Amino acid sequence: MELTTPTLATLFEQLGLDSDQGSIDAFVSKHSLPDDVKLIDAPFWTPQQARFLKEELRVDAEWAPVVDELNELLHPQK
Repeated sequence: MELTTPTLATLFEQLGLDSDQGSIDAFVSKHSLPDDVKLIDAPFWTPQQARFLKEELRVDAEWAPVVDELNELLHPQK
């Protein structure tokens, strides 16, 4: 069995989203979040996507670092 470290691209695949770099960049550009909106509460997730993200963070699973990376990308520093 091959074990791979999750990446932003594989997270997007897991979420059912296009995972090439251009699609990731476009998603991040389109879905910027204000500071007071948590990643898991973003209105653009399906219930299944939000549940997956929340659970991965809650249990600090192997996906958690990549979910954190996505969170940082969607909450741009001013």
